[in-house]
Amino acid sequence: MANVAIIGAQWGDEGKGKIVDLFTHDADIIVRFQGGNNAGHTLVVDGKKTVLHLVPSGALHPGKLCVIGNGVVVDPEVLLKEIAGLKQNGWLLDDASLRISEEAHLIMPYHKAIDQARERLRGEGMIGTTGRGIGPAYEDKVARIGIRFIDLLEEETFQEKLRRNIEEKNIYLKAILKEKALDFDKIHDRYSGYREKLKTYVTDTGLLLDREMRAGKRVLFEGAQGTLLDVDHGTYPFVTSSNTVAGGVSSGTGVGPRHIHQVIGISKAYTTRVGSGPFPTELHGSEGEILKREGIEFGATTGRPRRCGWFDAVAVRHAVRISGITGLALTKLDVLTGFKKIPICVAYRYDGKLHEEFPASIRAMQSAQPILEEMDGWDTPLTAVRRFSDLPANAQKYVRRIEKILETEVILVSVGPDREQTVMLKNPFEARQ
Repeated sequence: MANVAIIGAQWGDEGKGKIVDLFTHDADIIVRFQGGNNAGHTLVVDGKKTVLHLVPSGALHPGKLCVIGNGVVVDPEVLLKEIAGLKQNGWLLDDASLRISEEAHLIMPYHKAIDQARERLRGEGMIGTTGRGIGPAYEDKVARIGIRFIDLLEEETFQEKLRRNIEEKNIYLKAILKEKALDFDKIHDRYSGYREKLKTYVTDTGLLLDREMRAGKRVLFEGAQGTLLDVDHGTYPFVTSSNTVAGGVSSGTGVGPRHIHQVIGISKAYTTRVGSGPFPTELHGSEGEILKREGIEFGATTGRPRRCGWFDAVAVRHAVRISGITGLALTKLDVLTGFKKIPICVAYRYDGKLHEEFPASIRAMQSAQPILEEMDGWDTPLTAVRRFSDLPANAQKYVRRIEKILETEVILVSVGPDREQTVMLKNPFEARQ
């Protein structure tokens, strides 16, 4: 049986939560490998919506082990609220079903203060950060001054690191960002309380995963955000602060790449983006408003409306190459019902030339004009369809055309938010490469 990684193939919000929730049925362990609570996965089970920000989506399945890997930055206050909410609804009742890497870094109050102040000062040049301290937490990680869970568990280490960081951050907050200084004692006491509540979950998760895989357990690796928000391979600087691509699985969990057998890319049947940054296929008229309304395109974490546009095959082909995607899950195909023509972007035009590959230049992306290939639409609702052959002929053609352009098979089509509203073509846990 295979171990499977789930990767967002666009700018995030592709519906990874639902897909992870579906494939969790065949997994024993579900691992989150990067990001923080700037991402939200929306799950709909029996008509009830649950939004998760840090706990892996497998939490809604009994008997599964959920792991927060070392590549995740964790706001302990947010995590505790999420755990409490899940327990209140009958999930995650066994504390042994959640494990947190001792090497995962903590988001501290100064990270959030810096994040929000910087974005305010940028004015029109805003990146579109959620202000939750994700970027500054990753900065401290790379600068080797971050505070990890293992440091929190060791009181002397925690005090030493926190005192040094508070002294440094207060200088920056007051002198540069014109913000109020933060109090060491208040932060120390609050995080000491978090320590007592979370220490039971903390362990060496890399070693845990190795032992479990050796014992034959099946692992599902869950990413946050999407490929085009990857700090190295996305539309930099309008990106997140971590590696969202398949390569981030190994660095974010301590699991070697030979243990990852399938990489499933998740993509909407159209394209959305939250926040600032280039978006070649963005629609500004009534068609974009229809996609936003019918797709309920509002951020699960921030509530911000998502920008909407046609399917961008150039961008998704980039994701396929970067992550070595072996199969594609196409979500929200039902939202396209009713359009007479449904364009697919097959190339960009900029600098007077045609380009079929995704550019690194942000100026090129900002000036890129999409080259669109039109497909015929359909009027028949899709939400009750469960077999590919029952999809309208034009919907089938649309999916097959995407497969051909991307040179990647579609293994799943989602036709609604609920678990059951899914057309499964291939189960990645049954196909090992």
